[in-house]
Amino acid sequence: MLNILIGAVSGIVSGMGMGGGTILILCLSLFLGKEQHIAQGANLIFFVPTSLVSIFINIKQKLVKWKIGLTVAFFGVIGAIIGAKISVNLDTNRLKLYFGIFLLLIAAFEIYSLFFKKEKAK
Repeated sequence: MLNILIGAVSGIVSGMGMGGGTILILCLSLFLGKEQHIAQGANLIFFVPTSLVSIFINIKQKLVKWKIGLTVAFFGVIGAIIGAKISVNLDTNRLKLYFGIFLLLIAAFEIYSLFFKKEKAK
């Protein structure tokens, strides 16, 4: 049952464009006790169908800027290859540490953006 709940919440967040994969990795490692490499691998499988659905809906709504999207996708594939090569050579604890640091940086940026936007609106 927990698997279904984790998948549903991650899918909803992913469909909203807010990083459902990040939630999936956290839930798999924290609540289900999966190793970081396994959680990230599951996230990669999860990413394909959820992103295809999101792409289809956004194309239908005419919300896709093709030039930007294709450029980002191209370099994203290159970055994914490099990142995968790096991650398979890291031990689980180091990978967890780097993932945690990444999440803290994203959280700090989001909090900063929230307050900066409020100040700018005043």
